[in-house]
Amino acid sequence: MTALELGSPAKPQLLALLRALRVHQWVKNLLVFVPVMLDHKLLHPPVMVKALIAFAAFCCAASGAYVLNDLLDRDADRRHRIKRNRPFAAETLSRSFGVVLVPLLFAAALLLSLWLSPKFLALLTLYVVLTTAYSIYLKQIAVLDVLLLAGLYTLRVLAGVAASQVRFSTWLLAFSMFLFLSLAFLKRYAELSELQGGAAEGLARRGYLRGDREWLGSMGGASGYLSVLVLALYINSGEVVALYRNPLLLWLICPLLLFWISRMWLLAHRGRIDQDPIVAAMRDPASYVIGALVALILYAAV
Repeated sequence: MTALELGSPAKPQLLALLRALRVHQWVKNLLVFVPVMLDHKLLHPPVMVKALIAFAAFCCAASGAYVLNDLLDRDADRRHRIKRNRPFAAETLSRSFGVVLVPLLFAAALLLSLWLSPKFLALLTLYVVLTTAYSIYLKQIAVLDVLLLAGLYTLRVLAGVAASQVRFSTWLLAFSMFLFLSLAFLKRYAELSELQGGAAEGLARRGYLRGDREWLGSMGGASGYLSVLVLALYINSGEVVALYRNPLLLWLICPLLLFWISRMWLLAHRGRIDQDPIVAAMRDPASYVIGALVALILYAAV
């Protein structure tokens, strides 16, 4: 069986394939460039080439994980008002094609990683194992699922360090873990917000009930603010003095980050975040303004 059904137009099938790969989600893999940026190596071609290969490898691995997840959730997605339009749930793409596509994507990711360090290969392999375990079963265990989601975000940052061989900071690890934990809680909060039933109604193949929504909000908000606290402590550390000429300017990032985290949770509370907080942030003009201001502050601090 081929990817394209006989007699069907090629363009809709190609669009369906791109949707199944969730190309828009590749923005998450830009996290591999974060340690390169913080080590001030964006203008070093050898370092950037390694980071680009790492980015491509994670795009293949992530798309493989998304396809696997959609295959496993196909029946549950058909009962969801939005997810029922996903290519495998809507049968725009066949299940057999997805079964072939998953190992091909994972194999492409591993082949790309051979150009990089053994540490990167180990981290990418760990990513594939964890995402597979998450899709098959771990996503159904409350609390563990959000910790794992946050860990997968942080794993991208660590992989960026391993691929580009730039300096590693435990501050970055702590900051990433708390920030991404907040986003993971936000994702579950947004999913629960779509439920219309009582407090005992639950999400399909998830470990949460609608009554857990307020708890998720409190945990997620606290995690986000803890990431700002870690950033504040980092600004007072000795590492900052070695990397920045005007470290006091970095304090301006703290209120910007507080504003962004609070805004994302406010949008979720108002029901304006549809499933994925990363996609919602990409659609929010305020996120681009804050990102530009943070970049300007970092440039001025250097």
